[in-house]
Parts: sequence; structure tokens; C-alpha cells
Amino acid sequence: MIEIKSLSKKYRTTQALSGVEFSLPQGEIVGLFGENGAGKTTLMKCVLGLLKYSGTITLDGEPITRKNIARLSFATSEHSFFPNLTPKAHGEFYGEHFPNYNDRRFTGLMEFFELPMKKSLRSFSSGQKNQFEVIMALSQGADYILMDEPFAGNDIFNREDFYKMLMGILEPTETVLLSTHLIEEVSGFISRALLLQRGIIVDDVYIMDLEEQGNDLVSFVKEKYDYRADRVSRAIESIAGEE
Repeated sequence: MIEIKSLSKKYRTTQALSGVEFSLPQGEIVGLFGENGAGKTTLMKCVLGLLKYSGTITLDGEPITRKNIARLSFATSEHSFFPNLTPKAHGEFYGEHFPNYNDRRFTGLMEFFELPMKKSLRSFSSGQKNQFEVIMALSQGADYILMDEPFAGNDIFNREDFYKMLMGILEPTETVLLSTHLIEEVSGFISRALLLQRGIIVDDVYIMDLEEQGNDLVSFVKEKYDYRADRVSRAIESIAGEE
């Protein structure tokens, strides 16, 4: 289990995270939602030890260090692969450095997305690069897979196929923390939603509980963030009225 307690992060004068607390047991698919600048990427980078922070983050009661960092993987649209290498070379590299690397999953996902094994990643399109980033995160053999807007540059058909594939290949012990703005698309396969606003967790809800209450995730999120349905019409009216 990953446990986060009193997590705070400040960039000079900007408080990116403030007193964040939650836990991630194994075997959950969790959506991390929030507006731009809410702190989603910062949160993930703190968990991975890429940023300094105050508070505590532990994995099964131990700090996350080089000894256990292989139990976490990260897929980001910023990309973390070696652009001059081929996917085949990446697979070989992961096989040498990660004891639980799953070559069968890697090969199967490469075939599913129809990505070439022997071309350098530099030649891939943006969408293909993001697909490969996700493939490597899922194939590393990690217990906790963190994904930060991994579907950028992919069309809706690729995204829908990927959701179905993800549900079919994940082991019961694997946990996914997925940061995305595509709330409606992912609402059908996540089990839990974390809502982040201005660096604070404003809600932590299980989708099953929402459904039992006769609510859906999109409506819940809009209500929680005080979304105004008339925002666009008011703006148009105001702008048009000035002409």
C-alpha cells in the first residue's frame, strides 16, 4: 500500500500541494481529477521522488528509495524513454534492469498498437510515443502504475480500445493511478476517484457508492467543482453585447 500523509509542495511563492492525504491499496484503478494547475502532476512526481516535498510517502510502511522504486512505474506525455533507441532495445534494457519485466505483455501491446519494433522512437508520431510510454509502464512489472495524461495525441478509438485492453490484462494486485481530464471516458472502468483542487484533496469517492446513490461521476465532479452550466452562454452574451 502507498500511504501519503501531510504531503505539501511549494514552488517559490506558489503552494502546489497542501496537506494531501490518501492511501492506494493494491488492486485498484483510481482516477485523479482536477483542473489545470490543481497539482496532479506535482503529486505524482512527489510519489516517484522526482521532487522534494514535506510530509511522508511510504510503500508498505517503508520510504520509497532505490530499493523499492522498481515497484512503481510512470507513464507521462513528457516521455521518459531514450529517443534514439528502438522499442526492441528498450525491451532488452528493461529485461536486464527490472526483475519482474513482462516481455509477453510488452510484445502483445506492441502488436496491439501496431508499433514497429525496430524503428527509433524519434521517428514515432506524438500519439505513438505516448502509446509506447504506456506500454513500457505496463510492462515494467510494477505493482503501482502512475499515468499522467497518457492518452494525449490519441484518437477516441485508440483510447477506447486501450481501456478495454487495460481491464483485460491487469493482474488483481496491480494498481493504476490515472490523471486525466477525460472524466466521462474513464468513468466506466475506474473504481475510485480522487478530486484535487488548488493542491487539496476535496473528495475521495468510490464509483460504486456514487451509483448506489443514483449519481454519476461526471455530475458529481461538476457539482464538486461548482461548475456553472450557463458559463458559456453568459460569456457569449457579454461579449456580443459589447459589440
